[in-house]
Amino acid sequence: MSYYQHHLFVCTHQREAGETCCANHDAQGLLEYAKAQLKTLNLSGAGKCRINKSGCMDRCNKGPVIAVYPEGIWYRYKDKHDIDEIISEHLQAGRVVERLKV
Repeated sequence: MSYYQHHLFVCTHQREAGETCCANHDAQGLLEYAKAQLKTLNLSGAGKCRINKSGCMDRCNKGPVIAVYPEGIWYRYKDKHDIDEIISEHLQAGRVVERLKV
């Protein structure tokens, strides 16, 4: 059993001006929102969830993206509603959010 039930990686990489990247879609702000939601819902910590920002995950044309492990599921999101759905459906209910899957 791993230390965390789920480990989320959120790309926050910023490319050169004008290039497509996750940072252009408020990835940092939505990462902070997701972290706060996990804490509010008591889903963060040992045996629960861990969320980290990552460098480029080479999915710039799909971004912004979150990878959820150990399942290896990748999601594209655009707003807080999508983050909430990933948390409630995937992390809490164990169901993949097909509409956001990359």
